[in-house]
Amino acid sequence: MDRSIALRNDGPQRYLWALPPVLALSLLFLYPLLLVLQQSLHPDAGGTSLQPYADVFASPAFREALWTTVWIAVVATVGCLVLGFLLALVIAFVPFPGARAVARFIDVFLSFPSFLITLALLFIYGTVGMANGLWTEVTGAGDGPFQFLTTPWGVLLAEVTYFTPFVMRPLLAAFSQVDTAQVEVAASLGARPGRIVRRVILPEALPALAAGGSLVLVLCLNEFGIVLFTGAKGVTTLPMLVYSKAILESDYPGACVVAVVNVLLSVGLYGVYRVVSRRAGA
Repeated sequence: MDRSIALRNDGPQRYLWALPPVLALSLLFLYPLLLVLQQSLHPDAGGTSLQPYADVFASPAFREALWTTVWIAVVATVGCLVLGFLLALVIAFVPFPGARAVARFIDVFLSFPSFLITLALLFIYGTVGMANGLWTEVTGAGDGPFQFLTTPWGVLLAEVTYFTPFVMRPLLAAFSQVDTAQVEVAASLGARPGRIVRRVILPEALPALAAGGSLVLVLCLNEFGIVLFTGAKGVTTLPMLVYSKAILESDYPGACVVAVVNVLLSVGLYGVYRVVSRRAGA
């Protein structure tokens, strides 16, 4: 106890202990970001100017990618909130064999890479996937009807499938704190299940829904693997635009400009997520 008090009171020594992690974080994270920012201010013609920003902001490809990124992220987040709430509600309040195992599997699911879910959907709904193969065998048609994975709907399906557990995890934690006596009293007074959910359960779940939705919105905004592996034609998000400009066009200043915009959006939304999480106690 005396030793911890001495360490807290020793100001210079405390700052010395903080110096190594600060240097490591600066070298590994801040320095690369500064390099990206620096490159975004250096056009190919040389010098330092805001011309790369003017060129990118005036580009229809950037505006379309920004709009595509935002609407896909918002729609996917809404889908995750609705599906996650319903599934968490069933797991928490509808007793069935294996409910606890399903809840534990959700924790494992969070560690899966996003492209793995996309590959699984390709095996099922891809052009030569199981669903189309079964359809052609039964009907004798040349092609199957499931051709949506290379469209925005395929991206949305993959993102909702992958990110829904990120909503379910805080919801299950919130549902575990709900007083079951209130639910039982409401049911004994003749309240229908829908009314119980609206009046008793939903108010307790709103903070967790807000925190989970904020997190999923940030993750969807930066998702790259799902869009790349679905091969969705005409679906260019900001991360895909960075990839296209840097790898395919060798336009490094333009790629860095888009990256800076993406980082600013992500940091802003992450700040919202932290505020909501703090208020929700998540």
